[in-house]
Amino acid sequence: MNNDHKISLKEKIGYSLGDLSANLVFQTLVTYLAYFYTDIYGLETNDASLIIFVVGMVAAFAFNPIVGALADRTRSKWGKFRPWILFTSIPLGVVALLAFSTPNFDYSGKVVYAAVTYTLLLLLYAANNLPYAALSGVITGSMKERNSISSYRFVAVMFAQFFVQVFMLPIIQYAGGGNKAVGIEIVMTYLAIIGTIMLLITFFTTKERVIPTIEQKSSFKEDLGDLVKNKPWIIMLVLTTLVFITLAMKGGSYVYYFENYVDATSLAEFIDPILNGLDSIGVDFFGDNPISAGFGLFNAGGIIFMIVGISLSKGLADKYGKRDVFGAALFVSTIFIAIFYFFAPTSVELMFLSQILHGFFYGITIPLLWAMIADVADYSEWKNNRRATAIIFSAMMIGLKLGLTIGSSLVTWILGIYDYIPKKFAATDAIIQPESAIQGTKMLVSIYPAISFFIAIALLFLYEINKKMETQIEQDLITRRKA
Repeated sequence: MNNDHKISLKEKIGYSLGDLSANLVFQTLVTYLAYFYTDIYGLETNDASLIIFVVGMVAAFAFNPIVGALADRTRSKWGKFRPWILFTSIPLGVVALLAFSTPNFDYSGKVVYAAVTYTLLLLLYAANNLPYAALSGVITGSMKERNSISSYRFVAVMFAQFFVQVFMLPIIQYAGGGNKAVGIEIVMTYLAIIGTIMLLITFFTTKERVIPTIEQKSSFKEDLGDLVKNKPWIIMLVLTTLVFITLAMKGGSYVYYFENYVDATSLAEFIDPILNGLDSIGVDFFGDNPISAGFGLFNAGGIIFMIVGISLSKGLADKYGKRDVFGAALFVSTIFIAIFYFFAPTSVELMFLSQILHGFFYGITIPLLWAMIADVADYSEWKNNRRATAIIFSAMMIGLKLGLTIGSSLVTWILGIYDYIPKKFAATDAIIQPESAIQGTKMLVSIYPAISFFIAIALLFLYEINKKMETQIEQDLITRRKA
């Protein structure tokens, strides 16, 4: 094993394709799951919220620890984590398609079908994505190379997010001829095939190099004991949960925000020059619906500048340390979330500008979160002389699932509190939402998601792995492993 191994461009790209695949599923869950359940599939807001919350909690506290413990104890000629990527690639694609299908059951059957398919989806997602995330901790022992890998990985994430949030809604409408239920099944079929191929590429192009010493043996109880005593791990678990609460809440609310709050006339006037410019160069993905086109362009602006932020992340982290850069960038990005509360329905220019600035500063934080979690695995080995990479990453996946679950269920639950009327239950196609529902969508993209981000920033003051400690841990582990 070489702790300073220089990772090839081929391996970095191959590894990043795994996250591109996973995020075709994950970004669809964040952006459309609540909307799919209420306005396409036809569930009431309370039932949708209950399914998302209960299944998500089971996934967080049952699926992730079990997969983490099993992955750390996997022995194969391919390593600990790569076999999981190989054997879950096809089932994950199939179940992702089933979860966004709309079979013609009665209402009770729909509820059962949604609960079962969502459960299977989260189980397979954990079995695939948790070992994938842990793989980043064993590809190399170099923290700088991990920063680089994370940058490649999360550029791939942004491409997946770009497709899902920018093009997916217009394509769904086009593919289904206006029938969103048909359209989303067609789109998910293609995504399942493409995602499976990319996961297989990840398997064949990566290699595990950081191998625990042969004499290292620990029980599951000892691994859990190490976690409980690991203060940076506890902080990162809570922080990860808070970050994904915000992402799920605002990400799942934007489609409601555009359909029910943003002034369609002002939006059309603002985006027409952009659409005309795109048409002139042969880019015509958005169709004639100003709401879906505006929604796509709004997300596009944020994602493009997220990618710019990601490109700056490694250099800033190498110079100032992950913790300090993460906290500063997250603080500024949160300001541009909270400010949405003050925008009038006609303030389209300000909405787009704030989205762009939020995207840029949040983009800086994206690679750092998972690189910091890999550092926590090193910190645990440094303190305890035992390495348990997957269970540490599984704890972070618990945070991710908790955040996704709480944030997504809050979207439908809060909409229900504010008396939102799902389209499937409207008396006519021309829905007039009550003023309370309009206020609810406004709060869901501004004040509510900003709260959890601000709490996450405060937690970083307790996180002790700064730049100086990063260097010390890395050098001590290199010396120890060579010995």
